[in-house]
Amino acid sequence: MTDFQKYIQRYLDLVPCGNWLEALKTSGEKTVAVYSKLSEEQSYFAYAEGKWTLKELLLHLSDTERIFQYRILAIARGDQNELPGFDEELYASRSFANERHPDSLLEEYQLLRKSSRILLETMNASALETVGSANGNQISAETIGKLIVGHNLHHLNIIEERYLPNL
Repeated sequence: MTDFQKYIQRYLDLVPCGNWLEALKTSGEKTVAVYSKLSEEQSYFAYAEGKWTLKELLLHLSDTERIFQYRILAIARGDQNELPGFDEELYASRSFANERHPDSLLEEYQLLRKSSRILLETMNASALETVGSANGNQISAETIGKLIVGHNLHHLNIIEERYLPNL
């Protein structure tokens, strides 16, 4: 197993067996439920020095989903170009998430999730099975869709374990 396969496997292992498109919906709903209960003051909380605030974490989920959507679209449509990676720490440092109102961040997340659901639910099996190259690795459009779910669940677990108990 390559380092890339090991890296993504930790996210794929979090995707519930069965209908992963349903898990896309439910993980989004759970994220909205968690963030809807936070006060503005709580949204600035980071569990340790150098860790993201809850606002930054939510925008990280949106940034990642937006990038994954593009990868899904490009690969499913047969684009043979190498799709670039991204530096999540750089993106977070330049996100200005803490300057935004939590409702704005949550609205953006919800719109992106709805867009992901429409994109993925309307693709046929052959489009989802299409393989392309992203960040130097071969990957299918469907696997990237599952990564959206697993990545979101990974961060929900961190929120539940490290953020919420300390609020």
